Amino acid sequence: MNAHMLSRFHYPFPVLKNPFADTLQEITDNQWIDGEYLWLYKDDPDTRQKYKRTKTAHIASQWFPTASLERLQPICRFMLWTLYNDDKYEEGTPEESRIVHEQSVAVLRGDLTAEEAQIPLGGLLASLRAELLQFISIESLHRFIAALDKYFRGLEQELIYKSRKTFPTIEECIAIREDSLCLFPFLELADVETKLPLPADIYKHPVIQRLKALASRMMVYFNEVQSVIKDEATDSIYYNVVKVIQHNRNLSLEEACLEDLRIHNEALEEFLDLQRALPDFGEWHDAVVNRVHYISMTLSGWKNVSSKMERYNSLNGFPSAERVKSVINN
Repeated sequence: MNAHMLSRFHYPFPVLKNPFADTLQEITDNQWIDGEYLWLYKDDPDTRQKYKRTKTAHIASQWFPTASLERLQPICRFMLWTLYNDDKYEEGTPEESRIVHEQSVAVLRGDLTAEEAQIPLGGLLASLRAELLQFISIESLHRFIAALDKYFRGLEQELIYKSRKTFPTIEECIAIREDSLCLFPFLELADVETKLPLPADIYKHPVIQRLKALASRMMVYFNEVQSVIKDEATDSIYYNVVKVIQHNRNLSLEEACLEDLRIHNEALEEFLDLQRALPDFGEWHDAVVNRVHYISMTLSGWKNVSSKMERYNSLNGFPSAERVKSVINN
């Protein structure tokens, strides 16, 4: 059912890919997974291989198709972080997530060193901060950190529902997943690629904020159908939108998927309407139009790249919960 249902999600946006994808994937596999971060899964080559097969640099290359090799590198490092962090803490407790949230943000702000933070991925985040500040202003970095803060708050809410084994309302679940998907931080890294920071009032403009929220929600709706079988197997049903629809409305799984698709298509129509009728941003208008194009391509890019990856299309692409928990506790 999943492949058939996913084929019904359509995005009228171009699909572009960065030509440095293979080069950055080699760096990810050899210098990071088997190098700097080898200690995370040193005695577990199978898990390291699963992360390699996820091809995080190829995901980043679909979202940042025009970035130079040097500018794409920190984005790829962050993409690897999102997988490591998700896999570690979706098997943790709300309290564990809250601690790593506080420490991660402190490292990115420069308030703590990696050693002082005492979290498994502190070194990765310290490297990320240093790399990003080569290309973006401190103001852009703070917007990125604020977006990451949203991600952690969403993750903490997911873990609360998982620990209670209760379902949120559909509206609550969508709001939680909008944040926990972790698309917002990548959208805030657009300055790395475009080399053209926008004025602060444009970032805060309600239309721009709404377009970002709609993009995140559409990716959630697609992702929930894509991962529903995995979520059933890992007891993550309490924050999968499809499973929440199924529970709250007493529907079959197929009916819930169809309702998820209907909500997705409504969001897509709203996105297109806003994109077609952007407010006049004066001398910055062309730059804003371009930025919205970049937002839209995360959707077409995600569908294109994730459909080919084992992680998102089988139960075999994820590290085992037991292995992940052992890393959290180290």
